[in-house]
Amino acid sequence: METNNARRAWAGDLWGGLAAMLVALPSAIAFGVTIFSPLGPGFGPQGAMAGILGATALGLIASTFGGTDRLITAPCAPAAALLAALTIDLNRQGVPPETVILMLVLIGLLAGALQIGFGLSGIGRLIRFIPYPVVSGYLTAVGITIIAGQLPRVLGADKEQGLWQALFDPGGWHWESLLVGAIVIAVMAGAPRLIRAVPAAIIALIGGVLAYLALGFANPALWQTQGNPLVVGPLSAGEGQLLETLLRQAHALGDWNPALLAQVFMPALSLAALLSIDTLKTCVVLDAMTASHHNPDREMIGQGLGNMGSALIGGIPGAGTMGASLVNVSSGAQTRRSGTIEGLFALLAFLLLSSLVAWVPIAALGAILLVVGYRMIDWHSLEFFRTRSTRFDFLVILTVIAVALVFNLVAASGAGIVLAVVLFLREQTRSTVLRRKLEGGEMFSRVVRHEIELQVLLRNGSKTVIVELQGALFFGTANQLYQALEPEIGQRTYVILNLRRVQSLDLTATHALEQIKERLEAAGAYLIFTEIPRGLPSGLKMKRYLKEVGLVRESEKALAFRDLDQALEWIEHQMLSTEPGLIPADPAPLELEDLEGLLGWKPGSLTRIAPIIETRQYAAGTKVLNLGGPEDELVFIRKGTVRVVLPLQGKDHWHIGTFGRGDFIGEMGFLDPSRRAADATALDEVSCFVLARHRFNELADSQSEAAAHIFEGIACVLAMRVRFMNKELRALRT
Repeated sequence: METNNARRAWAGDLWGGLAAMLVALPSAIAFGVTIFSPLGPGFGPQGAMAGILGATALGLIASTFGGTDRLITAPCAPAAALLAALTIDLNRQGVPPETVILMLVLIGLLAGALQIGFGLSGIGRLIRFIPYPVVSGYLTAVGITIIAGQLPRVLGADKEQGLWQALFDPGGWHWESLLVGAIVIAVMAGAPRLIRAVPAAIIALIGGVLAYLALGFANPALWQTQGNPLVVGPLSAGEGQLLETLLRQAHALGDWNPALLAQVFMPALSLAALLSIDTLKTCVVLDAMTASHHNPDREMIGQGLGNMGSALIGGIPGAGTMGASLVNVSSGAQTRRSGTIEGLFALLAFLLLSSLVAWVPIAALGAILLVVGYRMIDWHSLEFFRTRSTRFDFLVILTVIAVALVFNLVAASGAGIVLAVVLFLREQTRSTVLRRKLEGGEMFSRVVRHEIELQVLLRNGSKTVIVELQGALFFGTANQLYQALEPEIGQRTYVILNLRRVQSLDLTATHALEQIKERLEAAGAYLIFTEIPRGLPSGLKMKRYLKEVGLVRESEKALAFRDLDQALEWIEHQMLSTEPGLIPADPAPLELEDLEGLLGWKPGSLTRIAPIIETRQYAAGTKVLNLGGPEDELVFIRKGTVRVVLPLQGKDHWHIGTFGRGDFIGEMGFLDPSRRAADATALDEVSCFVLARHRFNELADSQSEAAAHIFEGIACVLAMRVRFMNKELRALRT
């Protein structure tokens, strides 16, 4: 079974690689001619060879080291548009063609090295987060640039002429080029409706060559390749010529100088970012189609090695291409071998069929790229102008396009980065940093209080406000943060800032908090920080940072607690300590009669069954009740404090409550004897009365009235706790 699967995978990869080569190779030749032809009439064949060598090197190297299944890497339109625009600009400046070619090689090498750096540093995962409007504008600009560059080729205009010169000089047009271009465009548009097995670009290219040869019957001069500006022209083929080309490339690289690096760095950076985006976009589509998952960092390394290898042998750079990759998938490819096979087929095509490439009309290649450029334009983005909420995004797209057309694609990439920052700031400032405000009377600590204590806390609830913050606290939201806290100054005694959901913090927001703290201190109020994150996504140690800037330091009016419960417990203690008699300085252990009074139980509820109630002592840190234990005991606390927690995963736990003098615990196990679900630990020296259920049952019949009073008292306390829990839940839901 495994052998059959392996054979099917190999067969699928072979057919997929062949079909992908048939799609990628014509475009690669066209891209190469587009980049090199501005240098002069004799450079078109060299460009065609550079396209083929690029398809070969990228297929062999990027697919081997990248690791994304079914991805085809080949020369692509964005690279062709950027490099062609750069070639035209350098040529107009009078830079010698040999220097321009050397600069193109250095750009390819440096762009590949930058891509490797993206992968090693983890930036490959971040490139995918460039906003869609920026990418849309850039790709649309690339499409328009390709159309502007190829239209003169389809018109048959002189290679030295630009778009506007060619358009306003009809005398320089060649009707043969126009006819061939029109046929190729028609075939590109109509072929997919009739023939699905063969890529439209192949059919269109063959149709263009046949149409050109047919026109030779009317003009025999068209049947010459040497010195004919309407065709690619003869290539140097064969193993000897290939070796000579590689040696010439190595010799040219020896003439580079450090001054050139400064000139090519920005184009290389723009190219690296653009190729990376194009590749990762294709990988995401492949993941969705094949239920797979690519490694963006590894893919960046593979793409970088492929582009460096392509530059070293004289090829043009490229990226993971959508069209060829989709053809690869539809042809049955299964693994990354298909990309390597595509590179091998491209090499065979170069060695065996290079003589046929000489007859490819320039107009046919230009027409194919016209269609490619048209399809790259994001026509859907025009809809963004109609909706008010997306009009700013439309302006971003328009700005990127305008910068690309007025200046160049390198400048457009810089504008795109700036606009990406603007888009991020806009989204951050539009989101609110205030998640919720709660009155102190809506939320209490986990310390269980008696009815008289709860009434005091409810009466003083308006003195406390809990402000839960979220998102990014930075210069863009600092004013919003200040406005959210300012109304509490003079109205509250305790302002709690819950920072659990804060994702980032900068010095501007810290300064706003410092101003709030100073104004609260002047009003005699407290600023209390709770649940400060240990570390933010950026790596910032937030608590240490707040201490270093002086916001959280030893102060009577500025405090920090580990969690909200501790902060509320401290505030409640402050409030209750001002009430006379509620918190005795050194309380004596309660007796049964005292417990009945504090709990509000009827006299005799406990004293009548005193013989079966046991007195126990617990040292600080010892367990009063054990998780999983079979105890069925009701524990009345005479003196001391007991903390009850529910253990969670690892060392985490959930604080159920803190119980003190006059409270009782273990009521659930007493009512429904079963294994304990929580731990109860003595926080200090604890003295308590213990009533075991099995002993209680022995006297239940003879002391039925006392038993009823005890059950009634337990029910009343449980009902009170549930009421306050419901109140907190309602507050959290709002």
